[in-house]
Amino acid sequence: MQLLLIHTGGTIGMAPGPDGLTPVKGLVEAAVAERLPAGVFLPSHVFDPLIDSADMGPDGWNAMLSAIRAHPDIPAIVTHGTDTMAFTGAALSQALAGEGRRIVLCGSMTPLGMGGDAEGNLALAIEATMKTGEGVHLAFAGSLLPAEGLVKHHSHEALSFRSQPQLPQPTPSRRSFDARRLAILTLSPGLPAEALEAILATLDGAVLRVFGAGTAPSDRWILKVLAEAVAAGKRIRAVSQCEAGGLTPGAYAAGAGLWATGVENGGLETPEAALIRLWLN
Repeated sequence: MQLLLIHTGGTIGMAPGPDGLTPVKGLVEAAVAERLPAGVFLPSHVFDPLIDSADMGPDGWNAMLSAIRAHPDIPAIVTHGTDTMAFTGAALSQALAGEGRRIVLCGSMTPLGMGGDAEGNLALAIEATMKTGEGVHLAFAGSLLPAEGLVKHHSHEALSFRSQPQLPQPTPSRRSFDARRLAILTLSPGLPAEALEAILATLDGAVLRVFGAGTAPSDRWILKVLAEAVAAGKRIRAVSQCEAGGLTPGAYAAGAGLWATGVENGGLETPEAALIRLWLN
């Protein structure tokens, strides 16, 4: 049997340095190898340089996808920092949809060798990766979570991730990430329409975090900016600022102006999943 290791960086493979925790080459590779059952071959793809997940983005996702597709029929562990784990979970889940791959993401809140969660998460990831079945999951804090709807809800505790259910979606029209300019924006009370207009002018599309089940300010200038952006061909996909529950267009009159602008309904999607949806569809 073979097991592909993709090591991107992150806390799990760091050690103390003069300026704080820093990635150390070989640490994760050795930890995985020593935990594998006898007879399991471990090809690996290690990012060079290793990166903090704060620097993860489309180029990194494409590198992971290339490594996975270069090893057909082999399950993979992806070690990764926690800060952008939810984005990468959505990226791999959507880009690999229908390809029949088994991928397990793994990270930790403390590095290997420091008496924290790294060893347990890594052992769970290895065990999960070697089982049958397809899909992208996160091995973390004793649980195996679907990766398409991950939410990092705590910045320090070992039990820092949840997974929100996502509705089935059609096969994506793209299988990798291009250079389009996309971002997640948040409506807030008192947001100047000019600020929203200025940032949308620099983007090709955006995820818009709206209130509750799908409401927005009735400010006619805000609504005008959104309508003009949509009319100009910029895709704007709305999601709720709430972690769970999603959007229900038409539930409140306060949302009528928003939906009249032509923004898309992201439904139950997390902001991360909605952003990936814009990139791949």
